[in-house]
Amino acid sequence: MQHAVGSPLPPPHQPGHGPATGWSPAAHHPGPHHPGPHQGSAPVPPPPPAPGLAGAPAAPAPPTPQHAPASPAPDTTGHVPLPPGGPVPMPSAPPATAPHDPAATTLAVLLIGPAGAGKTSVAKYWADHRRVPTAHISLDDVREWVRSGFADPQSGWNDHSEAQYRLARRTCGFAARNFLANGISCILDDAVFPDRPVVGLGGWKRHVGPGLLPVVLLPGLEIVLERNAERSGNRRLTDDEVARIHGRMAGWYGSGLPIIDNSQLDVPQTAQVLDDVLARSIASPPNW
Repeated sequence: MQHAVGSPLPPPHQPGHGPATGWSPAAHHPGPHHPGPHQGSAPVPPPPPAPGLAGAPAAPAPPTPQHAPASPAPDTTGHVPLPPGGPVPMPSAPPATAPHDPAATTLAVLLIGPAGAGKTSVAKYWADHRRVPTAHISLDDVREWVRSGFADPQSGWNDHSEAQYRLARRTCGFAARNFLANGISCILDDAVFPDRPVVGLGGWKRHVGPGLLPVVLLPGLEIVLERNAERSGNRRLTDDEVARIHGRMAGWYGSGLPIIDNSQLDVPQTAQVLDDVLARSIASPPNW
């Protein structure tokens, strides 16, 4: 079968035959047939040697260049190679003589707290004002990436909403590991419950790594009720639900995790206290 226009396609590369180089489109164009010598004719003898060179040995053929085996292609995105994101290790404490400055350290932070604690506002401000590149990931935002079929926990906590929560948490962990692997700190926020293994720290540690630094943000109940009243949409909860969540979050007292009561603090002040807490956590990581 001949193509109507253009050159015929090059022959496919076959294993063991080397790269398909030397293919010439002209060699495959149909043209007038020129009969060649008969298959059984004797071979043409080589021309006689030039005068004065009779009996001289033929020059050895140059050695065939040896090609090094091709190295595997690196894992790249576009033209910029990115290191893979592995579990985040524990941050290394600076020497005892050096001050602990979390604002200039690459960290993975998990900000925990009930609805209305100010987690997202503090996390955004903290990420915006660091001296090193820092990303902020809110688990609630990632959960809401699901548009059709979103399992809203306010409609009831069931297998469907739990599966979407687990998926969002794993997605956050994957993003955090990749940010950290490329020199970008990350602060995550989530309402992690001390009495619920499903919505607990174990999953975060598994998905991010042992270097994750958890900090609890826990203002008084009246504060979270006021902040919840200012919300709208599916982020606003009933007062009873807010009180129930706040009461369960009190279980973090005695857990060994650092707790910030930001009842009387604005966002910049809370971010400064967070820096102080993280400096202590770097020097002596919490046992969780």
